[in-house]
Amino acid sequence: MLPAMKHVPNALTVGRIIAAPVCLYLLWTGTVWGQLAGAVLFILAAITDWLDGRLAREYGVSSRLGQFLDPLADKVLVLGAFFLIPFLEPIGTGLTAPAGAWLPWLAIGAIAARDVAVTVLRTVYERQGRSLATSTAAKWKTAWQLTFLITAFVFLAGRHLEAMGGALGALGQFLSAALVSPAALVFLVVTAAVTVYTGVLYFRSPTST
Repeated sequence: MLPAMKHVPNALTVGRIIAAPVCLYLLWTGTVWGQLAGAVLFILAAITDWLDGRLAREYGVSSRLGQFLDPLADKVLVLGAFFLIPFLEPIGTGLTAPAGAWLPWLAIGAIAARDVAVTVLRTVYERQGRSLATSTAAKWKTAWQLTFLITAFVFLAGRHLEAMGGALGALGQFLSAALVSPAALVFLVVTAAVTVYTGVLYFRSPTST
């Protein structure tokens, strides 16, 4: 193993933390190229979430710092994206239309509360000289969250095709309609439910190392 390789997983994690605000700003701009660049950057950041863990395991360079930074990076990227969603058009309108303005915020608040609670539990373990290992269920939760967010952001960027004619314009209309449909709200609520459930599992049977 190259000596420098042991720093790569943590470097990818730190890079994800740095990229998060840039990605969210680009999505917030509402422009075609801004939202396209933001969606691409978000996807790349999501890939690093998978890659840093794989490299750490493959080269045997897992560390307590990495076990702390990786969930932190996920929260900065993912929670930031969730809180941005209600402010985006047409996602905000689409999510609030079926059940009023409160339900999307309730779902996002539940996601945030779960992550705060698990972070507090992780901090307690760290002070005791132990690490709270990321559970398999939590990994699936992250994959589910990223699937929701990537889908939303790709559709958000793709809706700009509405301005074009022909098949591309029709595709843009479809993506825009999907964003404002009740299915988007259902997807968000299910994502929140999965997130909260995995948090409950941590408190029922926390895994420490």
